Amino acid sequence: MADNSKPVYLKLRDIIAASILDGVYAEGDMLPSVRAFAAEQQANPLTVSKAYQMFQDQGLVEVQRGVGMYVAPGAVDKLRAMEREDFLQHVWPPVLRQMRRIGLSPAALLDEEKA
Repeated sequence: MADNSKPVYLKLRDIIAASILDGVYAEGDMLPSVRAFAAEQQANPLTVSKAYQMFQDQGLVEVQRGVGMYVAPGAVDKLRAMEREDFLQHVWPPVLRQMRRIGLSPAALLDEEKA
């Protein structure tokens, strides 16, 4: 389910983060240029720049002036830890509340996955 209230730059950040975590971009790989990613996502280049700047500020990418932006060493582990923390703080609590409302335990949910 998409979060329509989320700012575009955060949605773009999520796309990039998922691509890194899914191995589309490995550590050391060059990310698409701001213009290329903006065209691909039909977004404003300034908005893409803001998303990329977040990654730079978090130490997840390294910039080589005049060359491009690369996924930093250790970025996958750091990003995975950040995403895990976000999930546990923001995504899981309302899911757990909903599960409790409908009488579904985490164990029962895991049993459903195996079936």
